[in-house]
Amino acid sequence: MSAPPVAPLAPSEATVPADAPPRERILATASRLFYAEGIHAVGMDRIVTEAATTRATLYRHFTGKEQLVLSYIQTTDRQIRAYTEGALHGLGAREALLGVAGALGDQLCAPGFRGCPFLNAAAEYPDPADPVTRAIVAHRTWLRELVERLLAEAGAPEPAEDAATLMMLRDGAAMTAALSDPQTVRAALDRALRKVLEAAGVV
Repeated sequence: MSAPPVAPLAPSEATVPADAPPRERILATASRLFYAEGIHAVGMDRIVTEAATTRATLYRHFTGKEQLVLSYIQTTDRQIRAYTEGALHGLGAREALLGVAGALGDQLCAPGFRGCPFLNAAAEYPDPADPVTRAIVAHRTWLRELVERLLAEAGAPEPAEDAATLMMLRDGAAMTAALSDPQTVRAALDRALRKVLEAAGVV
């Protein structure tokens, strides 16, 4: 048995009803556009129009685009953490690791997949001191530490090194799947992940 898939990589506007509070509707619209088209490519006027709101309403909830971008990253992080932790609750370490590995493959083949939102955003925010960059690093640190903890609990002799390897595989697959056949990339990722876990004595 494997864990249920982790949450979608970016918040979905479809999950927010049309009569949702303005802040939720604005953030959902911005999240969809930022993920699909890139952060710097999307202007505030576009978000206002597609969220069916006004500039005054947007700026009442967000002081500017930078705060909106930061909210997008932080909201995506919270959703993925909450869903993942819920999905893995009660599972043994080995089962959880296999579930996470399978979920990564599911994400690569999901409709509308355009790579990892955190890596995409990092390419647009190179300053390590920027609050957006720090939020990206915080998410990736959480994910790496989660995998490292599961590896340690499963008996891997070098959990930190194996976690770093799995993160690199995950990142490479996310970038490649956005540019080529995701099913092919998923198959290659499955083989690579399995070999790492076998070498670690986990499966």
